[in-house]
Amino acid sequence: MLGDEKKVQAVLEDLETAPISDAEKALFRFVVKVNKESPSIGPADITTVMQAGWTEEAIYDAINVCGLFNFYNRWIDAAGVHEMGEEAHRQQAKRMAARGYLF
Repeated sequence: MLGDEKKVQAVLEDLETAPISDAEKALFRFVVKVNKESPSIGPADITTVMQAGWTEEAIYDAINVCGLFNFYNRWIDAAGVHEMGEEAHRQQAKRMAARGYLF
């Protein structure tokens, strides 16, 4: 989805009708559950995502990304950090795509 803003917007609007693979939909459904219902996640949830083709490592990475973003968002809100504008985000994304986290 990198670089395809229309596809990203479609996923945000309606995951089920978005033009992505069934495997991606399964992972995103899991990510929604991680973000909204994490206490209810059980072995069956992991099995479903793995049956869609994702590895334990990929699932672990998805859980970590969700957890970290939830932490960062709460920290930013509580610390009063000012939000960057859309253009600043775009420039940061270009820099990170080209150089990673190096300055």
